[in-house]
Amino acid sequence: MSDITEKIRAAVKASVKEAFDIEPEDNMVMVERPRDPKMGDYSTNIAMRLAKSLRRKPADIANDLAGVIQKNLPEASSVTVAGAGFINFMISETALSDIINVILDKGDDYGKNDSGKGEKVLVEYVSANPTGDLHCGHARGAAWGDAVTRLLKASGYDVLREYYVNDAGNQIEMLGQSLIARYNEYFERPFELPEDGYHGQDVKDIAIAIAEEDGDKWLDADPQERITYFRNEGIRRELAKIEKDLELYRCSFDSWVHERFFYENDSARIEAVLQTMKQKDLTYEKDDALWFKSTQFGDDKDRVLKKTNGLLTYLTPDIANHVYKLERGYTKLVDLWGADHHSYVTRMKCALEALGYPKDCLEVDLIQMVRMVENGEEVKMSKRTGNAITLRELCEDVGVDAARYFFVSKEVGTHMDFDMNLAREKSNDNPVYYAQYAYTRMFNILHKEDTPAFERLEQYNLLTDPKEAALLKQISEFPKLVAESAKTRLPNRICGFCQNLARDFHSYYNSCRVSDPANPELTNQRLGLVSACMITMKNALDLIGVSAPERM
Repeated sequence: MSDITEKIRAAVKASVKEAFDIEPEDNMVMVERPRDPKMGDYSTNIAMRLAKSLRRKPADIANDLAGVIQKNLPEASSVTVAGAGFINFMISETALSDIINVILDKGDDYGKNDSGKGEKVLVEYVSANPTGDLHCGHARGAAWGDAVTRLLKASGYDVLREYYVNDAGNQIEMLGQSLIARYNEYFERPFELPEDGYHGQDVKDIAIAIAEEDGDKWLDADPQERITYFRNEGIRRELAKIEKDLELYRCSFDSWVHERFFYENDSARIEAVLQTMKQKDLTYEKDDALWFKSTQFGDDKDRVLKKTNGLLTYLTPDIANHVYKLERGYTKLVDLWGADHHSYVTRMKCALEALGYPKDCLEVDLIQMVRMVENGEEVKMSKRTGNAITLRELCEDVGVDAARYFFVSKEVGTHMDFDMNLAREKSNDNPVYYAQYAYTRMFNILHKEDTPAFERLEQYNLLTDPKEAALLKQISEFPKLVAESAKTRLPNRICGFCQNLARDFHSYYNSCRVSDPANPELTNQRLGLVSACMITMKNALDLIGVSAPERM
């Protein structure tokens, strides 16, 4: 919550208590900025919210409150009633500009807040199979997930960033078989790629690397020992590449949990889950398979946990995985899954509810498809390799900043066209360039050779231009926005903030002379404003994993 907004809310609550002997709940007192600045700097609809309980017209309530609020809010130069009962506030220039020193004091911590109150949240995202390179679909989920965790951390949540490695099942078997085929090819032995295997160059490269390092020792080795080795090497090398690409993309994880962990190293976890479900009468046997009674918890049909051949379905270890998350003390689980997992969300929620966990302990954000567009046409394949565009290729083409900003700027639940031409542009039409250029302009103003050194003041009472007021209001709302964006898991709102701050600053720069030798006092105060804007913009960009360049 911004400092001035919090003061208004406190004054409104105190005034309602004083005028009507009612103590309103925190969520009842809403303070917003009117769309039309002429109406006021801030506004509240508290009179409408009190109308039912007081059995009075909102306008009458507002008129009774206005004078009391004016008394309790010295920061307001005026408190007026408008329309059907809105109460509007004009804030004095001095009160607005108090935010400058707040920002200067907090520096890199400005925007951080404790709204999360230490809630333990585990966020799982990316979690791509270790069978190939990350592509642009993964890039969208990675940028969004990383930005969400940055927001949660900045808002006082206890966050764990987790990557669930799908390294068991048929796709891993096919990876091992594909590597063996390419290994045989290297030594000019007969080979046959599995029809459902992996035919990409990356798999061929891994097989060549194994051949060059190990020689021909695996050609006539024990088949079981050979497939185990090639599966493990394939997983290890693919994961190393994935981790390296994510590091380039400024995404890091606190925890890597392997699906194999639930099969091999700690299979008791799966058995414990199945046993618990049997004890709770949540399962039954039919056609030699084990079924989960998921329809009792809202699913459209019951789900198989163990097939007739004795093999587990993907759902079973995944239930064990989510139970493991909760056993580690995390009270809120957030998963980012592809949109094709829509029906899977219900069965996982059903399973956790059936096992006695809170109904809302798991929340899933679905990632919709992204189309890469160039020259108005969809681009599906890399020009260099003829395969899907990888995350690394995208970063090398448009840059990490543009890739991350573009993916985060659109809500993840909506389909998206990624305009590669626009992402490459060095112009104000490119939103990330527009925001970064505003930061660079702020930095350059403060670091010009002829710019006087800024001296901190107790008050900044000369910042009376409407464009200065717009900037002050904009930056004062940043902590509130961070808290709200973390709660709703909508980092695209931070992109919107960056655009608005850049717009207001560019407008201010073109209208007002910051450094004026003829007016050193005003110059100093404006340098303070620019410093506060620069800190805020840098912190906002960092929350979405985008750099703040000093030169462009």
